[in-house]
Amino acid sequence: MTRNAAVDQAELTQTSPAARGTGAAALKILVLTPQFPYPPHQGTTIRNYNLVAYLAERHTVHLLSFGDPAQSRDTPLQSLCRSVHVVRPPQRAMRQRLTGLFLSRLPDMAQRLPSAPFRAALAAMLEGEDPDVVQVEGIELAQYLFQAVTSRAASRRRPLLVFDDHNAEYVLQQRAFETDSRQPRRWIGAAYSFVQWQRLRAYERRACLAADRVVAVSQADATALRRLKSDLSPAVVPNGVDMAFYTALPPTLDAQQALGPHDLAFTGKMDFRPNVDAVLWFVQEVLPLIRRSSPDTRFWVVGQNPHPRLASLGDHPGVVITGRVEDVRPYIAAAGVYVVPLRIGGGTRLKVLEAMAMGKAIVSTQLGCEGFDLVPDQELAIADAPAEFASAVLALLGNPNRRERLGRAARRFAGSRYDWSVIVPRLEKVYEHESG
Repeated sequence: MTRNAAVDQAELTQTSPAARGTGAAALKILVLTPQFPYPPHQGTTIRNYNLVAYLAERHTVHLLSFGDPAQSRDTPLQSLCRSVHVVRPPQRAMRQRLTGLFLSRLPDMAQRLPSAPFRAALAAMLEGEDPDVVQVEGIELAQYLFQAVTSRAASRRRPLLVFDDHNAEYVLQQRAFETDSRQPRRWIGAAYSFVQWQRLRAYERRACLAADRVVAVSQADATALRRLKSDLSPAVVPNGVDMAFYTALPPTLDAQQALGPHDLAFTGKMDFRPNVDAVLWFVQEVLPLIRRSSPDTRFWVVGQNPHPRLASLGDHPGVVITGRVEDVRPYIAAAGVYVVPLRIGGGTRLKVLEAMAMGKAIVSTQLGCEGFDLVPDQELAIADAPAEFASAVLALLGNPNRRERLGRAARRFAGSRYDWSVIVPRLEKVYEHESG
């Protein structure tokens, strides 16, 4: 382990002399991530970890990430990457958030990760490693994309700058505004989303124009980004799934945690606003309809950091909120039906891929499965209104053969199109197209 004096003691730098891809790597790729991508337990880290892991098989990868240096040691990334640099993220008090909301024209996401140590680390790596590709993961790091643009203009080398936009973020805020504006008790949240929607349109457009190539995770997101500027041509590199991991036999839950054949599961990071909205809507509008006909059905909400807005759900019969679990697979596997009641969001949702990979029957809103070329009643059931959603769930709970048929079709769909071994070559084509 070495430390870079140009940064400060908040940074961890680890170099592996035996990194994979060293001997025959076609490109040197510097990847910037907003969170340290290990363990890969939620959307951003799952995507980033698997992109890095598969790229490192054929290329030399350097990783610059925000995270806890102490918790970043001795992970698989040290052997996958030529070097790993971890910088402690800045702390932002509520006063700073309010100041940024009222006195800045930048969206909140642009103000989350300003860091002099990260800037110094990036400058040192651009100079010292001379990468062929600089890949910026997510709009929170767009400020460092702008730094790379400035650095490139002052140097002879012109690394390819790739912006991987994990969501069409302005669309997510637009949908949050439209959802919350219909509920008077959520009008403050709607006002906040309206402001962020307008600011993100300008900022996301600026980020897309600064990059040589823009990557979107779905065709729907690519279309949304083109609305920012008609001549943008985002490349679609969707989220993927580790089929081997999700088709392996999962651990067994203990008796107190065991799900029954009439139980439902939803997984995700439970302080993420679209997930919070989905769970609240499902519990308040859909689950009572299901339990009228299936009173033993329970709804399992599986994921870390449950938001305070979910605290009252413990009073609802049939609702189980687990908090963080070591492995989501046993919960998905044991549930009778996996539900995706999302009403806000964008991109291609890793939770859907995980459930499909495990061969589960799924009921989703149209928005929940957006980005996938799925056929209703062939790979899953789709419903948006509460009564329709409840009816679709009950129909599956009462028909094991149909559950099995949908699950098999979903697993085939995920394996043929969304295994990471299929996804990452699409990203490599982005590099080839630009560098050629």
